[in-house]
Order: sequence, then structure tokens, then C-alpha cells
Amino acid sequence: MSSSPLDRPIVAVKPITVPAPGRGVGLQVKVTAPQSGRDLPVIVFSHGNAWSLDGYGPLADRWAAAGFVVVQPTHLDSRRNGIGWEDPRFATIWRVRIADLHAVLDGLGDILRQAGGLEARVDRERVAVVGHSWGAQTAGAILGARVLDADGVPGEDFSHPAVSAGALIAATGTGDTLTPFAAQHLPFMRPDYSTMTTPALVVAGGKDRSQLSTRGPEWFTDAYHLSPAPKGLLIIAEGEHTLGGVAGEMAAETTDEDPARVALVADAVSAYLLDAFKLDDAAWAALGDAAAAGGGAWSVAGK
Repeated sequence: MSSSPLDRPIVAVKPITVPAPGRGVGLQVKVTAPQSGRDLPVIVFSHGNAWSLDGYGPLADRWAAAGFVVVQPTHLDSRRNGIGWEDPRFATIWRVRIADLHAVLDGLGDILRQAGGLEARVDRERVAVVGHSWGAQTAGAILGARVLDADGVPGEDFSHPAVSAGALIAATGTGDTLTPFAAQHLPFMRPDYSTMTTPALVVAGGKDRSQLSTRGPEWFTDAYHLSPAPKGLLIIAEGEHTLGGVAGEMAAETTDEDPARVALVADAVSAYLLDAFKLDDAAWAALGDAAAAGGGAWSVAGK
């Protein structure tokens, strides 16, 4: 289902330091790109809780092979920074994560130059943000979603004008059914998707049951159902929260290891973005056709 041969040579450059004043810990990114090609679209990827620029290789490599330049920052909650639930800085990390993506988007030209002169090979008019889990909430803010306060009032608009499409993988739903632990430690997990107007694909697992909400797997489809069109929805029937192991092979938190499922997630995202960027609509159409003939292993919807 990929839009290009997956034996296409790719290269990765890390770490590249991005200016981020007041952050306390330096902001570093990894860039993965096809070795050849021009007018390449860009994916800025936000990792899930505790990961880093070294995670999510199965996604980043496959996207690069499909013709994207992938930029992965290490957020402040990475294990390598040692900031746990009880750290006083944890309460504001959700904001730092969003600021990280803004810093990457604002500094994209310099990042691409440091990554071997990529700035001449990239189409700066075709930039997407993608995230998994907490990273999906972070990416959602860049796409226009807001965070409700305790009184239900929407917070700031964190959208970025450089971004014209995105994908949210296992994005948390609304905050009205948070468990006591989530309400105490993750009060920012109260997204308002009504303002998320940017075109985006929502990817959810049909068996993703979160310990953060009293709702079932449908919680992870809120980003699709509660946001304005245009949106796409991919539901993988047997997928759990890591959707086969998107963060990496043999990762400890993977409960449903399945390389084919990871490939499906990666290829669906690249196909959707190529369609949204008006570069190639064939792969996204083929995904829908395959879903219709696939016996219910996954489903695709759109609005």
C-alpha cells in the first residue's frame, strides 16, 4: 500500500539542536529522509509519553521510503530527561511539547540545512504534523484543537500556519470520563476538537482500552467525530494502543506486536497525506478499496 518502493535508500541525521530558549533542556531532533528526490513533503512527528527521537523507527523509516522528510523532536517527558509524574515541571510539559513543535516548524529551514542540505529538496508548502498517543494530542493542538479548562472554557489557539494536514494515531478523547489518576495527573487531557479544522487522519485501535478513561475503544475516535470536515478515520479492528508496535520492534509496552499492522498504520498515514497534499490520490483510494474487501480487519471512513 505504500506509494513508493520500500527499498528506497534513506538517510538519517541526529542530533540537530533547535533553539528553544527557557526550556531548561536542549531541544534535539532527528531527520530521516529519502537519499534522492526533490519537492519532498515534510512530517513533523510528536512521540508518545517517555519516548525520544530514537523511537518510532518503523514509522519514520517507512515514511521516508515513501518520499517524506521526517523530523522527530525529543520532548521534555522523554525517559532520558528523568521527569516523572511527581516532578513539578510535569504539569506544564504539555505546553512545552506544543512549543517544541512550534520551534521545529519555525526553525525548519535551519534544521533542513543542518541535515545535509535538505532545504533545497523540500516543499515547504506541504508540511504535516503527526503524533502517537500523547504526541497525538500535541499534534492535534497544532492542527487547531484546544484544551478545555476546569470550567470547560477553551484555552489558547496553538495552530501553526505552516501546517496544512496531519494525522493523529491513538489520540485521547474528551475529558469528561477521565479516571481519577488521569484527572489528577493529566488535567490537560481535555481536548476540544470542534476547532480542529485542518485536514487530518485519525487512526484508532478497535481494542484500545485506556486506563485513563472509563470509556472503551470508541474514546479514541472522538478526534474524528467531534472535529469539522475534512477528516479521515482508520479503525484497525484488532489494534491496541501501540497498534502493532509503532514505537519500535520489541518495545516493552507493545501488547499486540504485529509488523503488518505497523506497516498498515504507516502506509495509511502517508497515503492520506499524499492525497491531502494533492500529490497522489491513488494510494488512499486503494486503501479504502482494500478495507472494503478485507473482511473487517480495518475500516476507512471520511467526511
